[in-house]
Amino acid sequence: MKLFLLLSTVAVSLSVPHGRRYDNEKLFHVTPKSEDEAQFIKYLDSTMKLDFWKPKYAHGVTPKTKVYFHADAQQSKVIEKLLEQKRIEYKIVFHDLQKTIENQRTKERKYKKSFTRYHEWREIAVWAYSISLKYPKLASLVQIGETYEGRPMLLLKIGNKISAKKGIFLDCGIHAREWISPAFCQWFVTEAIRTYGKDKEITKLLNDFTFHVLPVFNIDGYVFSWTSDRLWRKNRAPTSNDKCIGTDLNRNFNVSWNGIHYDDEPCSEAYAGSDPESEPETEAVASYIRDNLSSLKAYISFHSFSQLLLYPYGYTEEEAPNHKKLDEVAKSAVSALQGLYNTTYTYGPIATTVYPVCGSSVDWAYDIGIKYAFVFELRDEGEYGFLLPEHDIEPTCKETMLAVKQITNYLMDEDI
Repeated sequence: MKLFLLLSTVAVSLSVPHGRRYDNEKLFHVTPKSEDEAQFIKYLDSTMKLDFWKPKYAHGVTPKTKVYFHADAQQSKVIEKLLEQKRIEYKIVFHDLQKTIENQRTKERKYKKSFTRYHEWREIAVWAYSISLKYPKLASLVQIGETYEGRPMLLLKIGNKISAKKGIFLDCGIHAREWISPAFCQWFVTEAIRTYGKDKEITKLLNDFTFHVLPVFNIDGYVFSWTSDRLWRKNRAPTSNDKCIGTDLNRNFNVSWNGIHYDDEPCSEAYAGSDPESEPETEAVASYIRDNLSSLKAYISFHSFSQLLLYPYGYTEEEAPNHKKLDEVAKSAVSALQGLYNTTYTYGPIATTVYPVCGSSVDWAYDIGIKYAFVFELRDEGEYGFLLPEHDIEPTCKETMLAVKQITNYLMDEDI
């Protein structure tokens, strides 16, 4: 791949941010105390189409669960009055969402270490290309497909090319607005290569495992979140509704795709697409994993936010066949993560720990044979949500690195 061709395909991300603004829009935090209060939040959504940050859908709103939702300026005034009339306790996390968005990145750019700040897609693509050129014995760059808008989907293979026989697939940035996710994939690759030959644990892991790292899954959506709408979630493909763009790539995998929690509304943030693997991004990842299935021993997907480590199943409350082992690994990984900064994570099956989900990448990977499949919901628990400040990148990545090492060590010890 020629560098000038790579740069030309990603130059669109250099455009000056414009488009959707969030002036005077608010982020609400409510913890319903009763079923009546939970139902009232669902009622508000049915009339105003709220943007839920946590849980991802209105049907996940239940008593005593933390609920975060965003509303525009006019809606916010009405919501405040209605909540007060109903005597429902609430907190406004952000009074002006636009100001919070503008403050997320460090204006002074005082951090000298490159990976303590967020990077646009152009920078990530050039970084991936550079890694493969600088460390040819440990790194390879593979284009696994193209996005709807024609951008190359770049994957880095990191590991000792002679001795590493087993593989682990890591994906980041499946949801565009979750910027801390791609930041972690960059951190993981950089730290693994930097410490190879110096750190005994990393050296052993890379001698045994090849990490297949997709730093940005949803590239078109990620670019759009930088240039036009910071809170964009889906990809950028058209739908059957001319007014609504995008499919939720994490609902587009061929696993219980049209199950009970299938979302067929194109305007929904969780729209599952017209068919399983209808999106070029999903199809590219699924094809790559199928082609490498014999060597892949684990699949790990990184999202934000909520501080969770989850595993199958999402589409059913039935326990996975190796539930006990998955729970054991998750518990160990969370313990390792917590040991650094005392960050608290909850772990468990997706459906019973948070809410049911259909068509997710983790369930799909598990059901086709990758029996150690996990999804991280990284920092935080709601103080900043999707707008995690740059000063939190380093601690988030450091602690998550410990958890990933722990999972990999378990796989090594099990010799699977």
